Amino acid sequence: MQDIPGVMSGMVLTGHGDLSCLEWREDLPVPTPAPGQVLLKVKAAAVNNTDVNTRIGWYAKAVRGDTASGLSGGYAARAAGGGSWSGSALTFPRIQGADCCAEIVQVGEGVAPSRVGERVLVRPMQAPKAEHGDLPLVTFGSEYDGGFAQFAVTYAEDAITVTSELSDVELASFPCAYSTAEGMIQRSGLGAESVLITGASGGVGSAAIQLAKRRGAHVTAMTTPGKAGDLRALGADATLNRDDVVPKRVFDVVLDLVGGPGFPGLVEGLVSGGRYAVSGAIAGPVVELDLRTLYLQDISFFGCTRQKASVFTDLVGYIERGEIRPSLARTYDLKDLRAAQEDFLSKRNVGKIGIKVSLD
Repeated sequence: MQDIPGVMSGMVLTGHGDLSCLEWREDLPVPTPAPGQVLLKVKAAAVNNTDVNTRIGWYAKAVRGDTASGLSGGYAARAAGGGSWSGSALTFPRIQGADCCAEIVQVGEGVAPSRVGERVLVRPMQAPKAEHGDLPLVTFGSEYDGGFAQFAVTYAEDAITVTSELSDVELASFPCAYSTAEGMIQRSGLGAESVLITGASGGVGSAAIQLAKRRGAHVTAMTTPGKAGDLRALGADATLNRDDVVPKRVFDVVLDLVGGPGFPGLVEGLVSGGRYAVSGAIAGPVVELDLRTLYLQDISFFGCTRQKASVFTDLVGYIERGEIRPSLARTYDLKDLRAAQEDFLSKRNVGKIGIKVSLD
């Protein structure tokens, strides 16, 4: 068993607000695994929209703007008492980081010692345990500390062994974005059909392209002209400019990560009996819906956050069989997380921003 230090380095979120709320610390106590938990030596993480949304307080119901509107100062004043995705107050300081590739270095009571040394990916969306009260879902790096530090704890059942030749940073690009995309695909029942994916150059969108193609779908990716070629290389069959009018009655499924003013056109783009799945609203959470379109066209809506445990283990299987590949735009050291988030928010990149955590 490895020697476990008493303190570690990591990036701590001190409150809702701008990037100054991310504070580098080198005196954080290394956590101790409770019964049923494992201690992880974090190798790599990645940046996700949920990290930013939580930092700026965008999840609060009082916030009605898009994510970009809160980037300069955050929505702290309106996030008081409910700035986490669950609607509950977040406990600060908090170590964020929903993505995590790690090595198990210690186990808590009730966990097989043979698990020490396993290379694992952490399930980002987890079934709540007793200490999380009546929450319907727990997110690694939100309801408890995540991967933006040298060590973390999680429950043994949520540390999924992975066997792969991919690097730690490449593997860390998968958990949050790809499980979100796979959850949307499974909830909407996407098969060999026509699908429109909004926000297709981002982490979840680029993941959805690969995962939809894996199921035989004809993929139309909504993006900017400068990124269209990259998305075709990932597998998109066609692209739409995000400012284009969506053709009516064309798509069997819409996977929406954007929301905002373009929402009515997305619904109109569905065939009769089509399905709309949403797991993001970076262009704005409050939208206009003509209920006549919903019921006269027999449209089904799916809000996608909670996942069956099998979604993540399915995803790990796809990785191990080489059925999907990482889409990694660039990598930063954990100490440079502020710069990584700025780069992420520039929307210049296709795919994920990786974070190197381990120093060895």
